[in-house]
Amino acid sequence: MNVHGKKVLITGGSSGIGLAAATELVRKGARVFIVGRRPSVVGEAVELLRAAGGQADGTDADVGTTEGRERILVAARAAMGGVDILINSAGGVRAGRLEDTPESDIAKMVNVNLLAPILLTRAAMPDLRASGDGMIVNVSSGIALVGVPFYTTYASVKAGISHFGEALRRELNGEGVHVLTVYPGATDTPMMTSNRAGPDLGFVREPASTVAQAIVQGIEANALQVIRGGEVREAMIAQNREDPLVLDVRFTSLKPQLAEAVKDHCAL
Repeated sequence: MNVHGKKVLITGGSSGIGLAAATELVRKGARVFIVGRRPSVVGEAVELLRAAGGQADGTDADVGTTEGRERILVAARAAMGGVDILINSAGGVRAGRLEDTPESDIAKMVNVNLLAPILLTRAAMPDLRASGDGMIVNVSSGIALVGVPFYTTYASVKAGISHFGEALRRELNGEGVHVLTVYPGATDTPMMTSNRAGPDLGFVREPASTVAQAIVQGIEANALQVIRGGEVREAMIAQNREDPLVLDVRFTSLKPQLAEAVKDHCAL
């Protein structure tokens, strides 16, 4: 797909991977509409994109609500005249032992990471079909491929959005709408600020701009998936498939340090 001239709607587009993807897309001539929850942050991000010469608009809305999703699509259609590419990048996380995680936080993770993108995608289907060359990009997580202790709910919802994308891709195959799933590793974004885990615990962070470049390359190539983390991540995925008990033992040895490093990791 040639992204030049494409109309792109990005949730979670005012910071992190979403904003980095918007920056890369406008650099290549796409028109973007970004969504975030904080009006001032959305406004600053739009101005940043415009200052870089991009065509950009945005709105503040909560993608986790029916009213928010309706507002997003009304505003995006008004600003761009439709949607060719939908990037579901909004997300939230709360780490910690399952029994210590409040039910309200579990519900929030299910809503923002899984239910909201499914329902927004459903609502945007008329625009994507009308495009004739549409695409849905779902930002999952490397934790969806290799489950990590203390991220039980997050792993489950990110695995859910992964399989949602796979099934939807097959449902839409041959109908003019492609689905791409992205599996970032640890990324240097505001969402990771309260996570103190480092490379010794498997959290090797890369810049959001690098992940965004890979996403756009995946869009241009009509790829099925983009997996970050290089050879180390590939080896872990293979090990998890072929002999998962080896990883069980490895994580068991890391549990005390990991529990301490991620106990305050919360971005909801």
